[in-house]
Amino acid sequence: MTAYDPTGLHLEENGDAGPLVLCLHGIGSSSAAFAPQTGALAAGHRMVAWDAPGYAKSADPDHDLTLDDYADTAAEVIRARGTDAHVVGVSWGGVIALRLATRHPDLVASLTVADSTPGSGTSPEKAAAMRARVPELESLGARAFAEKRGPRLLSEGAPPELVRRVVDTMADSVRPAGYRPAAESMARTDLRGELHRVAAPTLVLCGEKDRITGPEASQVLAGGLHRTAYVIVKDAGHLANQEQPERFNAWLLSHLHIVTDPRTTKG
Repeated sequence: MTAYDPTGLHLEENGDAGPLVLCLHGIGSSSAAFAPQTGALAAGHRMVAWDAPGYAKSADPDHDLTLDDYADTAAEVIRARGTDAHVVGVSWGGVIALRLATRHPDLVASLTVADSTPGSGTSPEKAAAMRARVPELESLGARAFAEKRGPRLLSEGAPPELVRRVVDTMADSVRPAGYRPAAESMARTDLRGELHRVAAPTLVLCGEKDRITGPEASQVLAGGLHRTAYVIVKDAGHLANQEQPERFNAWLLSHLHIVTDPRTTKG
């Protein structure tokens, strides 16, 4: 049976040989967030980064999506390529990746979950704060919303040109049709009870200076997973993959090497 990419979903692809790596961005971003990874890893990997439904160049969804819907859409992308994937998720993308691993374990060879969280449904306060972002986006507009939120995604010492790039990416990526269901999917989610069901070997990374989810949330993920390594990325904020790409890529490549080496995957 031939599988096809979901209609209206925009994908950035680099590399045509090696293991498939699927990259899932955070709630305020797009495939552009993974430029430091897709270029650096393309020589030995098939790199695919999506614009989630309703983000950047992807079409708006025709109904409100749940976390399961995002995970199932990611599964379609993997199936269309006839193999399993090493899934890299940042923040919200990490939440999707973990749900993908429990709903479609046969499609997930490994996970890398960066600056992520069990979801915003872990407390009423966090859920309410997540939902409150939607009217803020609607009232401010994407550019002002990005100008307000973007800088906090990086450490205080981040270079101005990176701050500008992050703000521009958010402004070009978010719109209510995509952001609303994404925020609701986070507000309704608490993964703590299902982490033990994740079979894929998982690298959990967190920026040392993450001011959004923080190392504590990543520690909860690492503590609940069976096959995991936990790494703090020095001098990085919430977007560790963009702020310290060399360090992030070194850890990611090491993880991919380990999980694809027959000597370390037997049994």
